Amino acid sequence: MRQVRRRTAVLLRVEETDWGRIVLNRETRKLIERLPLTSLKVLEISGEFWGQLGIFTNYKSIKFPEYDVCNSALPETFDLIIAEQVFEHLLWPYRAGKNVYSMLNDGGHFLVTTPFLIRIHDYPVDCTRWTETGIKYFLAECGFPLETIETGSWGNRACIKANYKSWVKYNPRLHSLRNEPQFPFVVWALARK
Repeated sequence: MRQVRRRTAVLLRVEETDWGRIVLNRETRKLIERLPLTSLKVLEISGEFWGQLGIFTNYKSIKFPEYDVCNSALPETFDLIIAEQVFEHLLWPYRAGKNVYSMLNDGGHFLVTTPFLIRIHDYPVDCTRWTETGIKYFLAECGFPLETIETGSWGNRACIKANYKSWVKYNPRLHSLRNEPQFPFVVWALARK
């Protein structure tokens, strides 16, 4: 576990991270570290962040929109599927959620993160925002039992305002990590099948 934390810390270098991702990265890392990391078969949709940690024995990354998770499930199953900052860009998020659910082994986990109070960013489109309650019930609609879904959020007015024009790199001397629950910048959930 110590080696996992050291590798993660290198990848989460504060000076290279957007302000809005500092707490998100820390909190989602805590959620993932509770899982049996080296025995998981992992799929990351539209990212390679978690694969860079080198902690998973079996890791696969697949890009969106080349692979459209809304259209179909892959023919294989996984113990952990990660979709960071993807679901807000999906035209059919419910279809995607059902496909993710079908690609998970029994007892498998789905980590999803999305922005909330940020400007529209069309990569290629920007469609949806969820609160913690909203994402929890969205995942339940996709098949995940409510009692297996953990959610979290972080944000503050200063971070939201600073990111109106462009993504702001975190500077600990200038940027507060104080959470204002009524102003979530990012929302995340870990659901178990």
